[in-house]
Parts: sequence; structure tokens; C-alpha cells
Amino acid sequence: MRKLKLQVSISIDGFIAGPNSEMDWMQWNWGNDINSYVTNFTKDVDTIVIGRKLAEGFIPYWEQMQGNPETADPGSEFMTRIPKIVFTHTLKEHNWPNTSLATGNFIEEVNNLKNSKGGDIIAYGGAQFVSSLIKEGLIDEFYLLVNPAALGTGMPIFKELTGIQQLKLLEARAFDCGITALHYTKP
Repeated sequence: MRKLKLQVSISIDGFIAGPNSEMDWMQWNWGNDINSYVTNFTKDVDTIVIGRKLAEGFIPYWEQMQGNPETADPGSEFMTRIPKIVFTHTLKEHNWPNTSLATGNFIEEVNNLKNSKGGDIIAYGGAQFVSSLIKEGLIDEFYLLVNPAALGTGMPIFKELTGIQQLKLLEARAFDCGITALHYTKP
């Protein structure tokens, strides 16, 4: 069975964006240490799953990064090359390369994807989509990139839980840019 991994930048008080989708609190000065870490845990990933709201900015952003020689890097190549599945109930078509739409029941669609052949799957968001994946217990591994900022309010991803979801810490690692990665799995 394929693993569904979640990679998300999060504040120390549990928000992935400010109340108005602000992301100005995130550390963007990643060094080789954190880039190598992310490259390592994504090496077995061959599919990205993403919610429609985030996809509308995420996919064009990485396409633009890859198309610009000054901003292209291995991360932008990965994000444009890898197949993406956008979960949506509103989009009927799109013009993004390497992208397909999932419009059915997301629990069934994710489970079918996890039970199909292939490498690991990674989810990037947004908040509502990720919250739904967490609530339904579909995430197998959490890679929380904890930024050194407290927001006080914003977009949480764990608020939809109706009960305790036990996790096992596999690794905690601090990086030069101030981010601490917490890697959890289901026990």
C-alpha cells in the first residue's frame, strides 16, 4: 500500500496561514540542510494530492518558477514534473500539465489511490483539504515544518478532529533557518 505523506509549514501554535491566508511569517531562507531533508523524504513520492483552492495558486507558481532560469531549482522541477491530483467539487476542467481532477467522494478516491500501484503520495493542502484528510485518518506520515512564529489566530488543520489521533514521533530535527521538522507516523 502506498503511503500518504503530509508536508506542511506550520506555526508553533498550529496554524498553516494567518486568518486572511497570510504567509509572511514563514521562513523562506531554506539552506542546504532543510532542502536535503525534504528531498530525502520526497524521493519515493510520485503523486501530489492537493485541494482546489491551493491548486489555483500552487500549480501556476511552480510552473513559473520552473520556467524562469533565475528561480528554477530541483524543487521547482519536482513540483512541475510529478503528476498532481486536484480534489474539487467545482472545477470541471483545467489547463495545468501533469494534473488530473478528482471530483468524487474524496475518502474513496484517496483510498483507491493509496491501494493502487506506485510510489508514495504527498499532500500539500490547503487548510480545508488537509483538515479533511486528517479528520478521516488518511494521512500515514506527518512532516510538520514548524516555523519559529506564533500567530495567535489563523487557519488550523487539526480543528476538525472529533477524537484523539495518536501519533508516534519518528524524528525531530532543527535546521539553520530556524525551522524544526517533526516527523510523525501512526503507531
